[in-house]
Amino acid sequence: MRRLLAPYHAGFMPTDKRQRQKENRAARLELERKAATRAGRIRTVRNITVLVAVVLGPLLLFSFLSGGDDEPEATTTSTTAGTTTTTTPEQAATATNYELFAGQPTACGATQPPAPADLTFEAAEDQAIAADATVTAVLTTSCGDITLELDPSLAPETVNSFVFLARQGYFDGSPIHRVFPSFVIQAGDPTGVGNGNPGYFLPDEFEEFGTTYDIGDVAMANSSTPGSSGSQFFIVLEENNLHLSFQFIKFGRLVGSEDVIDAIKAVPLGYNSGGEQSRPLESVYIESVAITVG
Repeated sequence: MRRLLAPYHAGFMPTDKRQRQKENRAARLELERKAATRAGRIRTVRNITVLVAVVLGPLLLFSFLSGGDDEPEATTTSTTAGTTTTTTPEQAATATNYELFAGQPTACGATQPPAPADLTFEAAEDQAIAADATVTAVLTTSCGDITLELDPSLAPETVNSFVFLARQGYFDGSPIHRVFPSFVIQAGDPTGVGNGNPGYFLPDEFEEFGTTYDIGDVAMANSSTPGSSGSQFFIVLEENNLHLSFQFIKFGRLVGSEDVIDAIKAVPLGYNSGGEQSRPLESVYIESVAITVG
């Protein structure tokens, strides 16, 4: 007796094998769906990040030069030579910023200098600097000497004030509280908070509106209001005039010092409350300032 066999065709296969193929195909489709979802999320986050950078970038950089609270929002940790320093939000709330700087390693293997003196003045005393004088300020920092050539013909009262404060020891022991490697280095506030001043403010000695700020220029920070420059100053590190649209008192130039500037730019950085990754996690101090007038 002949047995009848099922006719062979391409779609015919044992049931268990067909079921496995269905399951494999379903699993593959699910993986593809999840991958597409993840890609969509990444694109969304990237688009949001770009939008925030475009809208807020200039504001954050401008705030950087305008002073403000420099305490970190979140825990930051720095490890140097086997020593780990962690700063929590609670510690930030109960300590001045100088204490935060003093509680972490000193940059470039240097020794932490004595704390800055608590000095305030009603006004800068006249330093008898002629308009055509050559004024040099050598800032001895934790990472080496920074030489500035000040220009009394450009901003006489600002140069007079800087020389006065330096001779009084106002800057000695103060931290360089913000380092923005692609923008500026900012210092001149012994408290390290970012809004300190010597007790008086300078008249605005602005150049013509629209003046650019070139690499190596030295200018005074302000609070974006007239007559609000005090003791804080910044050194321009990169061509970034888009974020220097407001006027600042330009009063000097950086002379050489490239190795020292590079060492400071290489210091590890954490975030401050403004969202800037510019707070040094290894403290760079201005140990002293030597003035020469010739």
